[in-house]
Amino acid sequence: MEIAAETRLSLYRNMVRARYFEQRAYDLFMQGMVKGTTHLGLGQEAVAAGFAEAMRPDDMTYCTYRGHNHTLLRGAPMGPLMGELMGKANGICAGKGGSMHLTDVTKGAMGSYAIVGAHLPVAAGSAWAAQLRGTQQVTACFFGDGTTNIGAFHEALNIAAVWKLPVVYVCENNLYMEYTAISEVIAVDHPAADRAAAYGLDSILVDGNDADAVYEVALDAFRRARLGEGPSLIEALTYRHKGHSRADPGKYRPDDEVAEWLRRDPIVLYRQRLEAMSVAAETLDGIEADALAEVDAATEESKASPRPDPAILMTDVWADGGSSWRN
Repeated sequence: MEIAAETRLSLYRNMVRARYFEQRAYDLFMQGMVKGTTHLGLGQEAVAAGFAEAMRPDDMTYCTYRGHNHTLLRGAPMGPLMGELMGKANGICAGKGGSMHLTDVTKGAMGSYAIVGAHLPVAAGSAWAAQLRGTQQVTACFFGDGTTNIGAFHEALNIAAVWKLPVVYVCENNLYMEYTAISEVIAVDHPAADRAAAYGLDSILVDGNDADAVYEVALDAFRRARLGEGPSLIEALTYRHKGHSRADPGKYRPDDEVAEWLRRDPIVLYRQRLEAMSVAAETLDGIEADALAEVDAATEESKASPRPDPAILMTDVWADGGSSWRN
């Protein structure tokens, strides 16, 4: 298919925004301004950008604790996202959720889940609700390669296939489940794509570092879901540039493997593609400058924000917003 020039610029813009956001999150963590740990999506931006570009505003996204890219690119404001990482009152969850629980339901970003595989059945439930309402909304659910060995993966895929739910399951295969190579714990080459047939689904494997390829695959999966043709299971091959989390230096990965994947940086490759299509370097430089300015503004907004008021501690826990009913 022919991808419009505006779409390609949007894909590049969003990948750059995600990259600069994650780099700044890393810098702030190293300065002690982001507490706890973080799981960065550096190197995996093409997956989030391609799917976000293909989705309708009322579609829904569920992701893992490595969910900064997905939440940001669904439209969540950068300032409150940065504030949430820093535990500030301006945070998108009032500073109470932190890096692993970013959520903005107004943008269809239905949450980052810290429990591996927990969100796959939830995504099936949201797709079932859309099916019953007849809204043609599609749910996209992102997870890592290690999740394919979790029972919830198989249970969710089975019920989604049986009920033909409008859900697209996307395995972001970055080759490692925390510190262990996924190849050491599965009996097939591709943890998601090679298991699709067990649920009557097509085997779909895509280069997760090619934003155009991801976008095209996503468009087709969403089209099928809206037509009532059921779920898709997509495996996107990608690679994280850093360790599993900020506590992990990633030394278990061979140096030559890391170097090879860094040469396949999705943003570098996409800029080269756009330049080969005669997009002016000044245009791309402007996109990068705008993204950096947005990150700078988000950082300053969050630095200036106070810590959350302790009075909000018991809010957003019970249905009525408080715990008084228990007394």
